[in-house]
Amino acid sequence: MKIGELARRTGLSASRIRFYEASGLIEARRLGNGYRDYPEEAVQRLEIITCGQQAGFSLEEMRELSQDRAVGSPRHDRLLASLKAKVLEIETLQQRLAQNRLHLLELIAGIEGKPAGMDCDENAQRLLARWRDA
Repeated sequence: MKIGELARRTGLSASRIRFYEASGLIEARRLGNGYRDYPEEAVQRLEIITCGQQAGFSLEEMRELSQDRAVGSPRHDRLLASLKAKVLEIETLQQRLAQNRLHLLELIAGIEGKPAGMDCDENAQRLLARWRDA
């Protein structure tokens, strides 16, 4: 199929499809007139790439997962391990974000609760000292 049809079927722009091809994530053969001809499987591969990116996988991670196209247990095991690792990565990020949120809320409270008569620089030093001690 030509790139226009592939773009319509996947909802991706032609330039995005060409980028994925240049990145080695999908393949096309060139016709005599120079047009790209994509196999039917390109639709599913692009959907997998799109879903993978939405789930947080980088293009490099997607490339590594798609290199072994042979059907069998090693591919299944690698995919499952990658999915579990991504969940762990997301959970770690969530914990870090929760900690960052708490620090920012403490900072907001410290700024809003600045003692009367204390200027901003003094208050900043007070809050920084509190962070260092924590």
